[in-house]
Amino acid sequence: MDTIDTIQTDVVIVGTGASGLFTALHLPADTRITMITKDKTENSDSFLAQGGICVLHDADDYDSFMEDTLKAGHYENRRESVDIMIRSSRHIIDQLIAYGVDFARTAEGQLDYTREGCHSRARILFHEDITGREITSKLLAAVQELPNVTIREYTTMVDIIEKNNQCRGILACQADGSYLAIEASQTVFASGGVGGLYKNSTNYPHLTGDALAIAMEHHVELEHINYVQIHPTSLYSSQPGRSFLISESVRGEGAKLRGKDGKRFANEVLPRDVMTAKIRKQMEKDDRPFVWLDMTVLGEQLIKAHFPHIYERCLEDGIDCTRDWVPVVPAQHYFMGGIHVDEDSKTTMDRLYAVGETSCNGVHGRNRLASNSLLESLVFGERAAAHIIQSGLTEPAECPDDFQAACKDAAQKISAQKETLSQQYKTMILREMEREERAI
Repeated sequence: MDTIDTIQTDVVIVGTGASGLFTALHLPADTRITMITKDKTENSDSFLAQGGICVLHDADDYDSFMEDTLKAGHYENRRESVDIMIRSSRHIIDQLIAYGVDFARTAEGQLDYTREGCHSRARILFHEDITGREITSKLLAAVQELPNVTIREYTTMVDIIEKNNQCRGILACQADGSYLAIEASQTVFASGGVGGLYKNSTNYPHLTGDALAIAMEHHVELEHINYVQIHPTSLYSSQPGRSFLISESVRGEGAKLRGKDGKRFANEVLPRDVMTAKIRKQMEKDDRPFVWLDMTVLGEQLIKAHFPHIYERCLEDGIDCTRDWVPVVPAQHYFMGGIHVDEDSKTTMDRLYAVGETSCNGVHGRNRLASNSLLESLVFGERAAAHIIQSGLTEPAECPDDFQAACKDAAQKISAQKETLSQQYKTMILREMEREERAI
């Protein structure tokens, strides 16, 4: 059997996206934290978010923010979770600014707000069309300065170690094929969504929902894992690979959708699932694999100022979106379901938390409101850290013989199916998604 290296830490965080980073930043400075990621540290979907991050615009905005979120989610949201997110939003934004996040501002120096689909007013802060990169890179830089945090790249969680429904750490596979056992007082899943399970997705392909399969094997409760959001507008391409997202804020600023005949066929700021259905219907009517997104109506100045990276990416495909219409098609984008958690991001297993797209805290319901994802990830990442501190369970971990024995047993089991493990996990998740869909 392959060798097993063993380390001890106070908190292990699986994932290096915004939710995991924010959790790490809110733990005490004397807490030993180990973060792992399957790929490069920067290759998380948090870096890919284009549109922006929602914030409660002012006190009078609460009811409409709540209603917009509930309406987009088909009123299947957990209202208490939505309330926590909305009321925490300005606090989160203040922290991001303190970390150096450079949100767009008006000529007078005030924060600038934009609007996206299904929002009744402008309440979204942004940085050009790479808001996710701006936020996540600043959080990562802050984490990398912390002497108590160790980040391990190309390290893949393959199992958790638990006893009596209490998580005691994880078993991971390193780049050289060897195993790494990480005993931890607390474990946080922040491993992203499920885009890697789909042929057409805006996500990184290595995000395959492994944490869901592992949770299923250990009887950790899942919730609504058939709730998968399709983004209406990704750049159409006949080439394989990750789909490039054309942010919803493009339509929020006034871009128009047109069919083969050049005519508009829908209200461009409909909820994402409704918008996707309209586009697919138009594609079927036109007998074409895409529809047109007309950004030219925005004007060259706005396009190059607000959407410079979309402009540049389209140019790579020979499309000048200041003059040409852009071919767009729906693609898998976001995962609203996940591992069931409470308002403190606790799972149904003791000492195990889940945050970000891996978790389901009920904020999004059946369909996510645009630009709520980054906000939700940060709010509930911070709450996970707060609960870990409150629980007082971050004492230095020991490594008893039974933990090592459990790791050896898990490694032996994994070794027997190592070559097919990722496919097995994929099959488990897709079958459970299908089962839930049939049960509706």
